Amino acid sequence: MPAIESCVVAVDYAYPWDGLLARFKFRDEPGWCEPFARMMWQLPSAQQLLGLCDLIAPIPLTVQRLGERGYNQAWELVKALTGQATVARGHSARALPDALIRIGETADQHRLGRTERLRNLRSAFVAAPHHAPHLARAHVLLVDDVTTTGATLQTAAQALLQVGAARVSALVFARTPSDGPRAT
Repeated sequence: MPAIESCVVAVDYAYPWDGLLARFKFRDEPGWCEPFARMMWQLPSAQQLLGLCDLIAPIPLTVQRLGERGYNQAWELVKALTGQATVARGHSARALPDALIRIGETADQHRLGRTERLRNLRSAFVAAPHHAPHLARAHVLLVDDVTTTGATLQTAAQALLQVGAARVSALVFARTPSDGPRAT
């Protein structure tokens, strides 16, 4: 049974978004989070999810990748999205930048198929113990920049459900089409 109840995606991971996402993630251009978040927010289904969730959590990076990039692109999207929600509705769900902890270094996901991705991510995420009381019985919205097979979102959602989250949904900027290029 899937751990993610619903997933809303703004665009396909294709031209021009693939190049812009690479700039956002790998070329030290975090300013792309604002237009990406605006596009996500403009989706009625995203607004509905943001209105229904209790907590918003980014997919975490490993310590090494965070050090290399200097920022977590998913957290940048969360901050921009909660800003959009606050301006539009005067209310937003609580954002938890450290709701999940990424354990250990894993191989780059973009080079792996679905089965390998799931194996690579097995036990890669745990819920932060100090947030367990907040996560229990909550509807958590996971945010990420790109999803290819859904393995990262599913594994992260399972970690949240293990500490008692009632529901987990996802909001992602881009999805790799099944016949399209692999996300990075």
